[in-house]
Amino acid sequence: MILNLAILATIAVVLALLWLPRLRRAEVWRAMVTPLASIIGSGFLVLGPLLNHAYGGWAPLAMALLCLVAWAFGRAIRDNIRAIETQGAAGPAWAESTASALLGFAYMISVAYYLNLLGSFAVSLTPFESPLAARAVTTAVYAVILIVGWTRGFAVLERMEYASVALKLAIIAGLVLALAVFTAGKAAGGGLIFAPASETGLAALTLGFGMIVTVQGFETSRYLGRDYGAEVRIRSMRWAQIASTLIYLVYIALVTYAFDPAGIALSETAIVDMMGAVAPVLPFVLVAAALAAQFSAAVADTGGSGGLIEELSRKRISTRQAYALTAAVGLGLTWAADVFQIIAYASRAFAAYYAAQSAIAAARFWPENKAKAGLYGALALLGAAIALFGQSIE
Repeated sequence: MILNLAILATIAVVLALLWLPRLRRAEVWRAMVTPLASIIGSGFLVLGPLLNHAYGGWAPLAMALLCLVAWAFGRAIRDNIRAIETQGAAGPAWAESTASALLGFAYMISVAYYLNLLGSFAVSLTPFESPLAARAVTTAVYAVILIVGWTRGFAVLERMEYASVALKLAIIAGLVLALAVFTAGKAAGGGLIFAPASETGLAALTLGFGMIVTVQGFETSRYLGRDYGAEVRIRSMRWAQIASTLIYLVYIALVTYAFDPAGIALSETAIVDMMGAVAPVLPFVLVAAALAAQFSAAVADTGGSGGLIEELSRKRISTRQAYALTAAVGLGLTWAADVFQIIAYASRAFAAYYAAQSAIAAARFWPENKAKAGLYGALALLGAAIALFGQSIE
């Protein structure tokens, strides 16, 4: 009872802090909200059980490596932001168009990822929990998003973004508090766990490749140029990646050493059952966070995909038609693949975009700065390898 009250109090306090006018007026914080929300929006729902199952006691190391790779890709994009500000473009027009096309496609898949998670969490605490029911919910939400986007646009829904982000961050704070208390109790009783990895060697590497989407989202700073200058976007992306890395590392460490993966049935909603063992209130709080976070993220990426497709087609495809295309692709994935497969597909799509951005940065620095050109060239190859070989967990 006391822990439940402490969790709810933590959520309330963090929410109040995030609504302070002084914080909301801070330019870097406002610019940081979008990438931070995108990075941790869905990853914290699936990463704990997934990494614990695959890598056992080495899960925090796997998380650190994922964050390190994301930081490196983020550095390439930050250099490209600076180049656009000082030189007018990061690279040739065809290269920028290729990267934008890859991002538009990645957004289509990420919307499917978000909404399939939403569907799974929506039915997770009901008597109707099943893959069919989850897919039915996902299909219904796709219909709502398409109808709203087609008839009225997303302006009203997008204005709800800060409320969704604040709720998500507050719930994560409550979750981390509860996990810290739970893990401390395990440690006091000598019950900490260091489980063996179930994936090793090449399988472990390609599985890691297939989880890049869980640390994706920092690139949104690249496209906030209408609202913020280059330096603000660069700083906000950097701080968003630092904050998300700290959150993820603490969260994964607590989950890894407190729970034995052998006793947990792996699914996209496994975190709900795990947190039920920590505190009775947590499953309900997590489901609320999942519904709010996944819906707002799906709306944002549907809008992003629609805008990119309209721009790349030179308005031959309208934004509304692009929304319909995004929904069609997502519904195809919904009924043809499971959530873990969609995670891998989204990771591979975003990796292709990161490879293109890294290649643009490498070409710009060659031959004046061969060290940076070599670094970004290697990142482009890594992104291509992830796009080709990323796998989902079986």
